[in-house]
Formats: sequence, C-alpha cells, structure tokens
Amino acid sequence: MITNLAPPVRVGRAAVGALGLLAVSTGALESVVTPTLPLLQRELDMSPSEGALLSVMLLITGALITPVAGRFGDRYGGKRVLVRLMAVVCAGGLVSALAPSLPVLLLGQLLQGAMVGALPLSFILVREHLPAAESKVAIGVVSGMFVGGGMAGTLSAGPVAEGLSRHWMFALPTIAVIGATLLVNRLMPDDPPGRRPDGSGVDWPGLVLLSGTLVTLMLLLALAPALGSQPLLLAALVIALIALATGWTAVERRAASPMVDLRMLARPAVWKSCVLTFSLCVGTAVAAHLVPQLFAVPADAYGFGADATEIGLFLLPGAVAASLAGPLSGLGARRFGSRAVVTAGIALMTVGLTALAAAHSEIWHLVMGKAMISLANGLCVTALVTGAALSVDRHDTGIATGLVLVTRVVGYAVGVQISGAILTAGTPSCSTVPAESAFVTGFAVAAAVTALSLLVARTLSEGDKE
Repeated sequence: MITNLAPPVRVGRAAVGALGLLAVSTGALESVVTPTLPLLQRELDMSPSEGALLSVMLLITGALITPVAGRFGDRYGGKRVLVRLMAVVCAGGLVSALAPSLPVLLLGQLLQGAMVGALPLSFILVREHLPAAESKVAIGVVSGMFVGGGMAGTLSAGPVAEGLSRHWMFALPTIAVIGATLLVNRLMPDDPPGRRPDGSGVDWPGLVLLSGTLVTLMLLLALAPALGSQPLLLAALVIALIALATGWTAVERRAASPMVDLRMLARPAVWKSCVLTFSLCVGTAVAAHLVPQLFAVPADAYGFGADATEIGLFLLPGAVAASLAGPLSGLGARRFGSRAVVTAGIALMTVGLTALAAAHSEIWHLVMGKAMISLANGLCVTALVTGAALSVDRHDTGIATGLVLVTRVVGYAVGVQISGAILTAGTPSCSTVPAESAFVTGFAVAAAVTALSLLVARTLSEGDKE
C-alpha cells in the first residue's frame, strides 16, 4: 500500500553533494584491499588461499546486501535505511583498521560489504526528491563519484599502508564515511516509505538461499584455479550452486513478498540492463586485472618493471575518466537517449580492449587503453542503472537498481577469475612470468564478450531525451 501523503521535498545541490561525498568515501573504502593484498599477506602471514578469501569477502556481502537494502529502502524509506546501513559499514571499517589477525579482518570486511547497498538507496533518495530529468544527472554524479572514490582508494592505499600502516588505510576512508553519513543525515530530508510490509514480514527463506547461492558462486570463482586437481570437490561445489540457485528461484516465485522480485526481470528494460551490465563488467574486470599485471612484468621480458607507486600514477588517467563518466552519461542520456549512450560506450570499450590486445609495447598504450575502458564502463553502467530505475514505479526503484548492481558485482568477479585463469594457463612451468600471448588472449576474449553485447544493446528502447 502506498503511503505517501504529501509531495516530496525538493532537495538542493548540497544534499546531492552529500550523497556524492558518501559515494566517494565508500568507494575508497571498498577498494583498499586489492592493491595492498601482498602487503596484507606478508604482515598477517596469510597463505594464497586465505588471501583469495579476503579479496572476495566484501564482494560476497555486497552482492547479498544490495537487493536487501534496495527492498528495505523501498519499504521503509531510503534515508532511514541508508543511515543505519552506513553505521554497519563504519563499524566494519573500524574493525578492519584495528584488526590484529586475519579472522578479525575477515569480520571487518564482512561488515564493510554492506556499503554496496548505499548506491540503490542513494538512487531512491534522488528519484524521490528530484524531477526525472534532473534525477538522471544526479544518479550519474553519484555513480561517477563512487567509481572515482574506488580509483582514489586504489591509488592511495599502497602509499598510506607503506608510509603509515595498514591500519590507517582502513581508518582514513572510514572517518570520511562517518563524516559523509552525518552530512546526509543532516541535509537530506526524510522520505516516507513507499510500501508498507502489510504483515508479510521479511522473506527469510529467500534471503538464506540467496546468501548460500552467492557465497557458493563467489567461492567457486575464487577457488576454481586451485580446484582443478580436486575434481570431486569442484563437482560438489557446482552441484551445490545449482541446487541452491534452483531452490532460491522456486522460493522467490512462490513468496508473497519476495526479497528479490524475480518478476522484475521479466521487464525488458531490467533484464536487458542486467545482461549488458554483466558482459560489460566482465570486460572491464579483465582489463582492470591485466593492465597492472602487465605494468609489473620485468622490463627485461616484455613489460615495464613498474612498482606500486608508478602503477598508481599510470592508472590515474583511468581514475579521472571513470569519475567523469557518470555525469557525462547522465547528460548524454538526456540529450541523445540511453540506447545511444550504451551503444557508444560498448563501441569505445571494444576499441580499447582490441587496441590493448594489438599494441601494448609502450606505457602510453596501456594508459590510454585503460582510460578508454574506464570511461566506457562508467558511461554504460550509469546509463543502464538509470534506465532500469526510470523504467519502473518509484516504489520499485531500489529493487530494479539492486538487481543491476548485483549483476555488476558478479560480472566483475567472473572477469577477474577469467583473467586470472588465462594468466595461470599461460605461465610456463619454469617461470613466474606469464607469456605475452596470455595477455593478448585475455584482452581479445574481453573484447569479444563486449562486442557481443551490442546484439542486446540494439534492442534497448531509446529512453527519454530532450
């Protein structure tokens, strides 16, 4: 039952800016583990398998909490749920900052994963308090700042951890999250719930089965390279994944108030956005994993022998491009329509990946290629999330965008594992350096997957344009 009794209060730039600051700080906190994983493994005496578990922990929680947060935001009000969710994230950041051992750090990452749910909740608030045309730009700004924050965290985590300590690389962005949350709580007006529970309660069976499905999928992806010599264990995980996914689908289809409304996927704008987001994030993740690895390959082989600081500088243009992509996507969708923006982004990413496969002998080849891919990914994903959000009723905004963002997380995880498997297969037994052909294969595969997504993009509706 819809309970809005009065028109929503229109917000100004300060409130949207507060959401943007929250996106920057959460993006930075999300990204600090990946570039510093070798340092963490060394200081906490982690094995490679434990390092893999740490790197995937936040993704597992994030993929689970996103649809839950969107659902609760639609039901109880975006601001109310967002502030409480950020309290969990801040607790996780502080636990990670103070962690003396791996189990405590894993707990911190588990709590931090709730930050991924901040995006659909921010979209609920933006759409609730702004006209449709302005909400496109605002959603683009928030999305772009989250991406920019993630890149900033990637660039700064290493210097902070080496110059201060690993504790501060968690503590500094956590402090920023606390400050941004206080600003959002002060500047953003309360939004009334769009849907009441109506006595249906929380879909706990669906939530448990979804948790099991996502945990099993992420573990299977993370451990797949090591499971090649254990076919029985690999088969058991695959069977468990199929059983959990089948059970979850059956439960959600019968639930009176499902946590993830699978009927939403029947809407063309939503399922097409999910398919496109998955394929684009696979391509983006392959590049995000391979480019730094290629920078680090010794100069006496075919690489550049770059250290962590140099790699961060080389990735800076990509960070700038990613942060600009969100606002540009919103403006482009207003002027030309969402389909045109997505199609242009896919074409740009395909060109960037193909160029990297063909030419990677100079630093500027990698810098330009990575910047093109980052810009293209931001353009596409922002337009797809915005299109999904505006294709449904206001009270379903969190559900629709949550589905797309879960797909983003899964696509990224799949892309990283694909690139890792290609590098592993392309590394000679007598060497620790992958063959150059492995990088060419990885970029080419990513380009092919991205190009195929044009078949779906051409069927998108044009979207509203001015």
